[in-house]
Amino acid sequence: MLNVKTIGVIGAGQMGGGIALVAASNKFNVVLCEKSADQLHKCEADHKKRLGREVEKQRMQQADADAALKRIKYVQAMDLIRDCDFVVEAVVESSQVKRDIFAGLARMMREEVILATNTSSISITEIAAAAEVAHKGAGQRVIGMHFFNPVPVMKLVEVIKGLQTSEATTSGTIELAKLLGKTPVPANDRAGFVSNRVLMPLINEAFYAWMEGVAEPAHIDEIMKLGCNFPMGPLRLADFIGLDTCEHIMNVLADGLNNDRYRACPLLRQLVAAGRLGDKSGRGVFDYTQPAK
Repeated sequence: MLNVKTIGVIGAGQMGGGIALVAASNKFNVVLCEKSADQLHKCEADHKKRLGREVEKQRMQQADADAALKRIKYVQAMDLIRDCDFVVEAVVESSQVKRDIFAGLARMMREEVILATNTSSISITEIAAAAEVAHKGAGQRVIGMHFFNPVPVMKLVEVIKGLQTSEATTSGTIELAKLLGKTPVPANDRAGFVSNRVLMPLINEAFYAWMEGVAEPAHIDEIMKLGCNFPMGPLRLADFIGLDTCEHIMNVLADGLNNDRYRACPLLRQLVAAGRLGDKSGRGVFDYTQPAK
């Protein structure tokens, strides 16, 4: 039986902040670690805003919103999560950065603590290997726990076992996901897992359709929304995810599956090189600096 009272979350970006808020709203104490003071303050302000909106829409009582916020401790020092009962890492999608973090966690955390990564594409086995080198036996406690954006809204959590991951780690992670109000679904440790293995080539093909003049971006999205019943067109979704993130995942797929057909479309790479990253930069496929028509 899982015994988790406090969850450590590493990274206070869009994903880490969302995971922390969901955990606190489900009555878990949270230690949210982020080395950037500015990002930490931004995340705390976002939490207050989101909880306030829930109260305004009468989906939450004010007392419950206040209690959820009080359950989150915002810290900058990594060693302040050492007493947590479960850890979820949600930092930049870089294999080296994640390996370094998990090596540190393996040395620092108690031996029964599950170490989960929110990676959307990087090998769990590779991350677990870094933990194992740092502390013998730690690799079996490493697992993928891939939440979806926006975390408070999306129900799915992809649960990915690495080659070293134990059954106890897998069952404990599935149990925690359910306690967070999510629907955990298992996947094997292959490049992109299931969601991005299927989604990213579709997004990439939409960029090729645009680059080759098949249709304009708005028309590509409209056809996919009306013809395939997508809630959001693939190019709009790419902006929402971040074009740099899409490019990175496509290249992880190409390298991990040893097949260049997964390589990012030249037009996608060009937009990233120009700094047009989507929502987070104000412009990607579409321009978000101008009032919507």
